[in-house]
Amino acid sequence: MKQTKLPSTRVTARALPYVPWLVALCLPLVVDANTSGNLAYCLLWAFSAVGLAAMWGYGGILSFGQTAFFGLSGYSYGIFTLNYGDTWFESWLGLGAGLVVSVIVAALIGYMIFYGRIKGVFIGIVTLSVTLVLETFMSQTAGPQWAIGEARLNGYNGMGGMPQLTIPWPGGPLTLENASFYYLVLILLIVVYAAMRKLLDGTFGLTLIAIRENPQRAEMLGVDIRRHQWLVFVLGCTLGGLSGALYTIWGSYITPSTMGLTAAAMPVIWVATSGRKSLGGAILGTALLVWLSQNLAVYGSQYALILLGAILLIVVLAAPEGLLPFVTRHLRRVSGRAREGASHRSARLKREEGKS
Repeated sequence: MKQTKLPSTRVTARALPYVPWLVALCLPLVVDANTSGNLAYCLLWAFSAVGLAAMWGYGGILSFGQTAFFGLSGYSYGIFTLNYGDTWFESWLGLGAGLVVSVIVAALIGYMIFYGRIKGVFIGIVTLSVTLVLETFMSQTAGPQWAIGEARLNGYNGMGGMPQLTIPWPGGPLTLENASFYYLVLILLIVVYAAMRKLLDGTFGLTLIAIRENPQRAEMLGVDIRRHQWLVFVLGCTLGGLSGALYTIWGSYITPSTMGLTAAAMPVIWVATSGRKSLGGAILGTALLVWLSQNLAVYGSQYALILLGAILLIVVLAAPEGLLPFVTRHLRRVSGRAREGASHRSARLKREEGKS
C-alpha cells in the first residue's frame, strides 16, 4: 500500500503572520482612492496602540496619555507647517518637529512619574490627568489672541488648513494622499513593527518583563527599573505622537476632542481587546475596531461606543489575554491534535503495510 503524504502545518504556521501584511499591501489595488484614504485612517491609529502594548503588555505600565501626545504632535505639526511653509522639505520637518515635541514632553512627564516613584494605578491617574488638562486648555483657545504666528488654535473649532506631506517628483512635488498616503502609513507601520519586535524580543524586552513580574527582585539583581520604565514610556508616547501627526496630515485638521476622555480610553480598549502582549494583535485589532467604529458612526457615535464596551466586557470575561492570543492558542491546539492524528494514521498505515 502506498503511503500518502499529509500536508505539513509547520510551513503554514510560519507563513500565517505574513498574510495580513500581504493583504494590506494588495488592498489599494482592489479598492478606490477614497477607500484607500479611509484605510490609511484605520491604520494610523495602530502606532498609538503599539506604543501602549509595549508599555502595558511588556512593562506593566497602564497609561491613559496616548491621546495627549497624539494631540501634542498633531498641533505641533500644524503650527510648524502653517508658519514655515508647505514645501516638501518643510512638511517633513513638521512631522519631525511633532515627534520631537512628543519625545521632550514624554521624557519630562516620565521622569517625574518614575523617578518620583509613582507606581501602579496612580500612573494611569497621572497620565489621564495630563490628557484632560491639555484638552481643557486647548478648548479655551478660541479667541484671536490664541495664535502662534500664523497658526490660530481656534479652541473646539479646531486648527485646519495644514498642508499634506509631499515628496519631490519630476514635474513638481507629489502630494501623498489616498493610496500613496496609505502606503506611507503601511511602510512606517511595518518598520515600527519590525523594530519593536527586535527590541522587545531582545534583552530590553526581557528586562521589562522581569520588572513587570517582580520589580523588587529585578532591582535586587541590579536592574535600573526606573530607567527601563522611563525609556519604554518615552518610546510608547512617541508612537502615540506619530499617530497624531499622521492624523493631522491625513485630515489637515485637529481638534481638542482628540484628547478627550472618550478618546483617551480608546487605545486601552483596542489593546485590551486585541491582546496587550501581542504587537501584531494590537495592529490588526486596532485597525479592525477603528474600521468598525467608523462604519457604526454613520448611525450614531453612541452605537460604536456601546459595541466597543460590550466587546471589551466579553473579552475581559472570556479571554483576558486578548482575542488574538486566545484564537492563536486554540488554533495551535487544533493543529497539534491534527498532527497527532496524522501521526497515528501514518503509524497505522505502516503497520498495515508490514502485515501485508
